[in-house]
Amino acid sequence: MGHVEVAHLTYVLPDGRPLLDDVSFRVGEGVKAALVGPNGAGKTTLLRLVAGDLRPVDGSVASSGGLGVMRQFIGGIRDGRSVHDLLLSVAPDRVRDAAARLEAAELAMMERDDEKTQMRYAQAITDYTDAGGYEIEVLWDTCTVAALGAPYDNVKYREVNTLSGGEQKRLVLEALLRGPDQTLLLDEPDNYLDVPGKEWLEQALRDTPKTVLLVSHDRQLLANAADRIVTVESGGVWVHGGGFTTYAQARRERNERLEELRRRWDEEHAKLRRLVVMLKQKATYNDGMSSAYHAAQTRLRRFEEAGPPEEAPRDQAISMRLRGGRTGRRAVICEGLELTGLMRPFDLEIWYGERVAVLGSNGSGKSHFLRLLAGEDVRHAGTGRLGARVVPGHFAQTHARPELRGRTPCEIVMTEHARLKNEAMKALDRYELAGGVAEQRFETLSGGQQARLQILLLELSGATMLLLDEPTDNLDLASAEALQDGLDRFEGTVVAVTHDRWFAAGFDRFLVFGADGRVRETPRPVWDEARVARPR
Repeated sequence: MGHVEVAHLTYVLPDGRPLLDDVSFRVGEGVKAALVGPNGAGKTTLLRLVAGDLRPVDGSVASSGGLGVMRQFIGGIRDGRSVHDLLLSVAPDRVRDAAARLEAAELAMMERDDEKTQMRYAQAITDYTDAGGYEIEVLWDTCTVAALGAPYDNVKYREVNTLSGGEQKRLVLEALLRGPDQTLLLDEPDNYLDVPGKEWLEQALRDTPKTVLLVSHDRQLLANAADRIVTVESGGVWVHGGGFTTYAQARRERNERLEELRRRWDEEHAKLRRLVVMLKQKATYNDGMSSAYHAAQTRLRRFEEAGPPEEAPRDQAISMRLRGGRTGRRAVICEGLELTGLMRPFDLEIWYGERVAVLGSNGSGKSHFLRLLAGEDVRHAGTGRLGARVVPGHFAQTHARPELRGRTPCEIVMTEHARLKNEAMKALDRYELAGGVAEQRFETLSGGQQARLQILLLELSGATMLLLDEPTDNLDLASAEALQDGLDRFEGTVVAVTHDRWFAAGFDRFLVFGADGRVRETPRPVWDEARVARPR
């Protein structure tokens, strides 16, 4: 069995800004703990510190049972790696090291076939065997069958970028949950999973005896799978020992206590200062009061050195002003549209002002459909076109925006939308992206901050139709609620791919992209395709 213990951890960002200060908590054997908090508060950084990817300024991290890690953007792999490479990336260190030596030996054998190279190759095979490499490949076979429906030998050379984000996540989760590591760090494990996949993950987390520390913003998953909630906010951490269903009330009560303690501290501080002033005045004409004056000074100094109690965290104030604009009555017209290899031909009309949720299993073509409407080059037959005066704005699921890398939010808003710096900063402030965040490079932002910046760019673009691909995946609760409010006020059409059960409830129409290639419309969200009525 495994555990994680963080003791007095302090971390400062490379630009000198403090992020985490004297953080301590413990996740015991078999506990499922969820890290929650505002985007950018340090949840992913804290996981990376526990994983050993980063070094703290002070404090320590201890874990046992082996550490299996899922990175936040595992679903965004687009570099030509294979399924074998993806599985190897979450294998134990000893297997990865032995596999690297074996690969190097195999490449050497292709260049020359002398005795020395053969001996090196034989030793690499022995090392890989001793490390458990061939044993873990048997495990991977079970994982690929469960996640992809095919044996490992049939898919190991398949490029990862041919898998949907959900298939990638499911494959990695299968490998970690079935693997030898007894402590798992999972950063947004539910992102890219469809709802049946999320329900599978909830059950798997409940069933596994492993210790799990995860980051998630899916309230349903948190309620169903987390034993305790570890909140990261204002540079510190506090732990709610109950589940998510009682978390909101516990946080309100905690903040009320902190505010009361701070009020009492301020009152006592003011009282001591008044006492010192009064005794100082009396000591000027009464030598007998000098000792009392000096004692009061000492008491005030010690009181101030001890410092005030922890301050209640400030609630986020995010204001998304998605405007839109009037378009023709028909916003989207599809006639015999077929995305090659993904779906059968279908007809569809979406009218101005409608909110359409696109649901369905991973790999069914939902993201490709949005990309086609956004004007990207997607192989298809038939017609898929936009109506008059429709200006699409696309929110990408993977946040893969190479044109934004190396640039700061302030620079991006100024150059992309011809804003003066003070105008850019005002807009960023409404999205809680001002201050130091505005001067960070795009790739260093948290997933939620990147998502909020993408939404701001949509706001400034003048889009009259929003194409949103899993927009709430990386958003914290406050940001997701702000997005919902912004969409309610948006004067235009919204088409959103989502697996967020709460977010989908606010839409008008529901398109289900079935695993059988059919596209159907349902009157309410349908997450289990078996419930979709088949045409007679």
